[in-house]
Amino acid sequence: MSTTTTHATTSPDGATTATASGTFRLGGDLPVIRLGFGAMRITGPGIWGPPADPDEARAVLRRAVELGVNFIDTADSYGPHVSEELIAEALYPYPDDLVIATKGGLTRQGPNVWTPVARPAYLRQQVEMSLRRLRLDRIDLYQLHRIDPDTPVEDSLGELRALQEEGKIRHIGLSEVSVAELTHARTLVDVVSVQNRYNLVHRTAEDVLDHATRENIAFIPWNPVSTGRLAQPGGVLDTVAKDHVATPVQLALAWLLRRSPAMLPIPGTSSVAHLEENIASAAITLTDEEFADLARLGS
Repeated sequence: MSTTTTHATTSPDGATTATASGTFRLGGDLPVIRLGFGAMRITGPGIWGPPADPDEARAVLRRAVELGVNFIDTADSYGPHVSEELIAEALYPYPDDLVIATKGGLTRQGPNVWTPVARPAYLRQQVEMSLRRLRLDRIDLYQLHRIDPDTPVEDSLGELRALQEEGKIRHIGLSEVSVAELTHARTLVDVVSVQNRYNLVHRTAEDVLDHATRENIAFIPWNPVSTGRLAQPGGVLDTVAKDHVATPVQLALAWLLRRSPAMLPIPGTSSVAHLEENIASAAITLTDEEFADLARLGS
């Protein structure tokens, strides 16, 4: 497993940094801090349009980097385009070690509406536009946001492979796939990451996570901090959180980091205060008993 452990560190103002979560090497050659930042929530309601407070959104991105985050996940469909544009506005010129992952293959027709389109010509256009918005010459990790039921996956991934050979993409990832789809995709391209919904409450992707862990493929859980009914007062999550002087969300993130060395949680937020709370979870160490107790809570 391409992982290393780093010691917990603090920022100059005393805040815990993401480096306490350890590192993972994407594709075996691209080290990232495991606790990253998901840039979906820096857009408007329904992931549509600009955020209510663009200055706060840019402040969140800058603060994330200050707190050791060097892996930011976004997509051309977030806004659409808004998230990528804000990342460039806030962080360009980028730190040398910053890895920006983006995605293509979902189109937008309105708030909370997403339609897969992964025709080769469309994906090529989206890669070119993401490069322009992010002010990059090469995207370190480009993920197929969804397999398009109307386009053979061989065609979609074949185009991404061509873009990779042209030097416009460094690594290729997938989103919302089964083990069978991931296995087939790996006969077509080198897949270094998979991004499926996974959190303490929703764990239907256990088989994909286990497969990714065995194969040294990064598993990037979207919607990572959902706790739902598990955070009710007096419950196991609430009790363990109080024992650690932490919040249920922080415990949920700590549990994910413990669950697999290939796990790269990307909690997102539009608030600096919430960002700092999320990053602080990197310093939480669960006992074996606590981890097992929390694992039994999920579905």
